[in-house]
Amino acid sequence: MGFQCAIVGLPNVGKSTLFNALTQTAAAQAANYPFCTIEPNVGEVAVPEPRLVKLAEIAGSAEQIPARMNFMDVAGLVRGASKGEGLGNQFLANIREADAVAYVLRCFEDGDITHVEGRVDPLSDHEIIETELMLADMDSLEKRKAGVEKKAKAGDKEARKTLELIDLALSALNADQPVRAVNDQVAPEDKKAWKMLQLLTSKPVLYVCNVDEASAATGNALSEKVVAKAKDEGAEAVVISAKIESEIALLDKEEREEFLETLGLEEPGLNRMIHAGYKLLDLQTYFTAGPKEARAWTVRVGATAPQAAGVIHTDFEKGFIRAETIAFEDYVSHNGENGAKEAGKLRLEGKEYMVKDGDVMHFRFNT
Repeated sequence: MGFQCAIVGLPNVGKSTLFNALTQTAAAQAANYPFCTIEPNVGEVAVPEPRLVKLAEIAGSAEQIPARMNFMDVAGLVRGASKGEGLGNQFLANIREADAVAYVLRCFEDGDITHVEGRVDPLSDHEIIETELMLADMDSLEKRKAGVEKKAKAGDKEARKTLELIDLALSALNADQPVRAVNDQVAPEDKKAWKMLQLLTSKPVLYVCNVDEASAATGNALSEKVVAKAKDEGAEAVVISAKIESEIALLDKEEREEFLETLGLEEPGLNRMIHAGYKLLDLQTYFTAGPKEARAWTVRVGATAPQAAGVIHTDFEKGFIRAETIAFEDYVSHNGENGAKEAGKLRLEGKEYMVKDGDVMHFRFNT
């Protein structure tokens, strides 16, 4: 499992340029006019994972298979999107299935690239985006509430619970807050029903500051405002130059490393964006390794061994017996599974074991 992140922003902020760079394709047309992205473009990318290379080397794996994640580039939003302005209705529908939303905010000045609002102010851009999503959520909830109330009054227990969740969400929206402000008030047993409401502002947000080339390594005054806001909200923020990322995407590995070094960057923006997304959604990686392949798998923090096995195949979870587990550091320091086993570092974990980031695992199960 990876995650799907919807790339959201006003027109001409660099969304499609960033998407093309991230997916190393030209699937999304990048042009200096609103709504150049009509249909949502979805690109699958490999999750950068240097540990996988080391594991494959030690295990003598013939193939390396990284974890995957999806980015969705959605049409540019404008004021009134919640009421159908621009491509509003289509825009809003396209992001309901996403796990997280990346707000791409313009943090660069360029007289040749028009801004739909006539000025460069990333916090104001954020306010427009957030307001439109909140208005759409409010409209959705209010339309749904009458029918749910009717069922609740008739004694439907599920409807009563849904009504409580609707009222909780509306309490946040009526206080001019996104729904995610009350996510922590939802009981664990109600999380599934909460998610079924498909509220746009309940999703975690990643702030992406699109800066000019000169600010790629350090950020600038505009991006600093966004980073500060993200910190106040407990959200994640990354500073990226979409223009630089589009150039990096065309280089081979050696040229890419040299280019990054000249810019004072340790890694491409894609890597930082994925790492921030993983942190945002409490995701982590475990591995399987053998002669045939070394592979990275994604699970949520707190996932049990059977749940991790289920990521590979549902039968693995249903028939789970135990998991042979080696910490990544132990696997490397003892030169693989046999060395780790001889050193007493291979553990047999049961159904209650919570997977740790970097675990190298082999599952035993009954079919």
